[in-house]
Amino acid sequence: MSSLWMTIWVLIYFFTIGYLGYRGYRATSGATDYLLAGRKTHPYVMAMSYGATFISTSAIVGFGGAAGVFGMGLLWLTVLNIFCGIFLAFVFFGGRTRRMGLRLDAHTFPEVLGRRFQSRFIQGAAAVVIFLVMPLYASAVLIGAAKYLSQQLHINYETALFVFSTIMALYVIMGGLKGVMYSDALQGTIMLLGMTALIVLTYWKLGGLLDAHQKLTEMAALVPEKLQAGGHTGWTSMPVFGSPLWWTLVSTIVMGVGIGVLAQPQLAVRYMTVKGKRELNRAVAVGGVFILMMTGVAFVVGALTNVYFWETGGKVAIAAAGGDVEAIIPMYIKGSMPGWFSILFMLTLLSAAMSTIGSQMHAMGTAAGRDFYEQALGLGNTQNRRGGVLATRIGVVIGVIVSVYLGYYLENALGKAGVEIVARGTSIFFGICACAFLPMYVGALWFRSITKAGAIAGMLTGTIACLLWMLLVHATTAKALLFCNAVFGQASLAIVDGKPLAFGPFVWAFVDPLIIGLPLSIVVTVVVSRFTKKMDAKHLDFCLGKLPSKS
Repeated sequence: MSSLWMTIWVLIYFFTIGYLGYRGYRATSGATDYLLAGRKTHPYVMAMSYGATFISTSAIVGFGGAAGVFGMGLLWLTVLNIFCGIFLAFVFFGGRTRRMGLRLDAHTFPEVLGRRFQSRFIQGAAAVVIFLVMPLYASAVLIGAAKYLSQQLHINYETALFVFSTIMALYVIMGGLKGVMYSDALQGTIMLLGMTALIVLTYWKLGGLLDAHQKLTEMAALVPEKLQAGGHTGWTSMPVFGSPLWWTLVSTIVMGVGIGVLAQPQLAVRYMTVKGKRELNRAVAVGGVFILMMTGVAFVVGALTNVYFWETGGKVAIAAAGGDVEAIIPMYIKGSMPGWFSILFMLTLLSAAMSTIGSQMHAMGTAAGRDFYEQALGLGNTQNRRGGVLATRIGVVIGVIVSVYLGYYLENALGKAGVEIVARGTSIFFGICACAFLPMYVGALWFRSITKAGAIAGMLTGTIACLLWMLLVHATTAKALLFCNAVFGQASLAIVDGKPLAFGPFVWAFVDPLIIGLPLSIVVTVVVSRFTKKMDAKHLDFCLGKLPSKS
């Protein structure tokens, strides 16, 4: 009976999303509507769309499961997400991005950068990075959604993947960003309800807030030996400073995702969908509460699953899940929660996945169609009323096909081998975006001294450095991507004879690519700008506003 009810609710949910996509289609009459939702989005819709796009199944299932391993230390990611991803993003980055995008008549993140630096190469290169790397992130989210859907509805993984991606593609292709944001607002509301119920039921199940946390603190001695050797000191404390687990937690999870959010193309474009600065300021409170309830609840519950699994089965979370980090949260929900909550949580995960993937598909489509084909290559017709829409829709279709193929291939090639694809794909994309775009993006918004050559050099340096570190050095990513093993016969160049190379507190095999690529990108951007031709003062005045006159 529960499976029947789940199927009914899923169908109702999909029909509702389809209707919102149709509403977006009816309200779309040109490129500005399709690419920027008409620049008149309500602050609540914008904040919920931004938050729902940011938070996917990787945050709830992937990183929630990681909290079952690392513990409450992941809450520093929640702090950084709210500070960087909401406060800094909306108050400082948002207003300047919206104003500059409007002045330059830019409709996408790469287009803002390209027109600010008067470079079709920057716009095209940014589009290529997005279109080549984002399918990995999209496929990771697709995998998480399809796996959970197949388990709950008792259908095979391939069928779930096909049905889910088809519905996603239809409402994105039809409704554009309006359809995506309408759906995001509904999905974000469902996510809030689901996560609120989850934290309340978890504390009720474990004897209350204080008792639950006290029990978790007292379990420090039960940390598995392998985790203790890596620096684990308990689920309510941070790992030993400089240990492999400390580097993974701080550099990869907390800093990699917490800082990388500022340079996410699918998020930055949201700033340009509202009327003005006031709407962005009004969205801060909504966005902050949303991120707190999504990531904060996921990480707290993930850590507390250790108490539940120990009391019911005599095992900590990672042992109870058989070593599969991404199975911790689903196993906990299935074993501890009432039947009605399973339906609500399934809708929560579907909403998290669909809101993120919908925005990813739209970003991939605009990168391929608008930014690369029409703008960078100078092809197509963007002058008429619906200019940019057809090429973007074709780009969405291509992006969907690539993402679905990767979702099928990665699950069969790596997922069955125990590689955490969902969390790993997320961290890879966030890291590359930060290294490639963040220095150039900050320079575009605040610094007149950054030149076109400096922006290009920094983008290329950050991207190449990040990719090389991922492929050759960073142990977890290099192992998953298999490149280093294929070329050099070992999982990482920073591990020799089974021992990781270290320099003081830096254990190189566990230092995230962001820690290497982002500083290099910043230095190269600044140094090259110092010695290359400055940009036209009139253009800078137009983009940033005139400098105050000297008295």
